Amino acid sequence: MGSKYTKRYPEEFKRDAIALVDSSGKTVTAVARELGISSESLRGWYRRAKADRGEGAPGELTTAGT
Repeated sequence: MGSKYTKRYPEEFKRDAIALVDSSGKTVTAVARELGISSESLRGWYRRAKADRGEGAPGELTTAGT
């Protein structure tokens, strides 16, 4: 069973995490592990950011996430 509490992260933290994926050459999973966050959370933020930049559709798989 999951927790009733959902961790909320500030927008600045999300932007920094996404930038780290883009600049480090590491996978989303590796960056998430280093930051101590869920890889699924970071993957969702990353996909949304790419879609917002016009680089992909929401739900589209990215090479950084695999």
